[in-house]
This record gives sequence, structure tokens and C-alpha cells, in this order.
Amino acid sequence: MHSTDQGADPPVTIDVLQKIKPGCEAEFEGVLTHLTEAAKAFEGHLGANIFRPSDRANPEYRIVFKFDHLSNLRQWEQSAIRRKLLERAKQLTVGEGKWQTLTGLETWFTLATQQPIVPPPRYKMLVITCLAAFPTINLINFLLQPLNFLPLLLRTLLTTIVLLSLMTYGVMPRMTKLFAGWLYPKSKP
Repeated sequence: MHSTDQGADPPVTIDVLQKIKPGCEAEFEGVLTHLTEAAKAFEGHLGANIFRPSDRANPEYRIVFKFDHLSNLRQWEQSAIRRKLLERAKQLTVGEGKWQTLTGLETWFTLATQQPIVPPPRYKMLVITCLAAFPTINLINFLLQPLNFLPLLLRTLLTTIVLLSLMTYGVMPRMTKLFAGWLYPKSKP
């Protein structure tokens, strides 16, 4: 049973960076396939992205898992199948890897890179979110205008669902790429 308070049980993204022992890439790929397939069977699993090494000299994978609620992620993390697969993977990897858990709006601001996810400053997230949300909400209000006969609460619910769906799956990934230089400036040497 999930709390209705999103703050207590928010959506969550897990970002993992893991180096693979030389010559173990194919076997690791097999374990990784089993791991991602097993995760699909768990409630709240929203998907996984795998970023394979682009540099053979540095065989580091980035694996990103998304769950609808932190509580569902915890069930996956405590599962016997996950523990078993991670034990197999441990024999094929170097070190513990780097794990990061993200919740909230910072998950809107993730780029597909090999680097760990470091959210931009909150004021930058606010600016980009406002730039994205203002035209999107106005477009939605215009398109849903024929539904003005519906009760206010129902219209607000529909608007919210459409807005957040568009923001999460369409608008914010594009805004993040468009403003990547400002959100994630290169560090000065």
C-alpha cells in the first residue's frame, strides 16, 4: 500500500556505474540481461537504461533503473533474485561501483552520459521548469477548453496528468539537452 504523500514515497531513479573485469564483458552482459528482465516483474518498475562502454580501455557500464515509488524499489532491492544476480555480477566486476539514488524533480534533469548524475542547482532547475511548464500548460488549457463543461476538479486532474506526462516524457528531456551547457557547465581547469 502506497502513501498518498509523494514526499514519503516518491518516484526514484537508481544510477549505477560499474567497471567490468577484462574479458568478462560477455558474461556480464548475460547477468545484466537477467537482472533487467527480473526487475520488470516487480511492481512499480518503470524501465531500465543501459549505457555500454564506448571505450574498450575503460569497460564501465552505466545502468539506470526507474521505479514509481521508493517502496517498490526497496522490495526489488530486498529480493532474493536480485541478491543472487548481484552475487554473480560481483565476480565479473571491479570494486563496488558507484550507486546514486535520485528522487524528485532532479530526475527530469538527467543526461545520457557515462558520468554519475549530479543534479544542477535548484534555481537552474526552477528556471528551466518554468520555461517548459508555462507554454505547455497554456497549450494544454487551450486544447482542453472544449471540456469546460466538466467540473473544475476533474478538469484540473486531467490538466495535471497531461502536463506531468508531457513534461516527464517529452518536454523536460528536450529542455535538458537544449540547456545542457548552462545546467551542466564544464568545470574550469
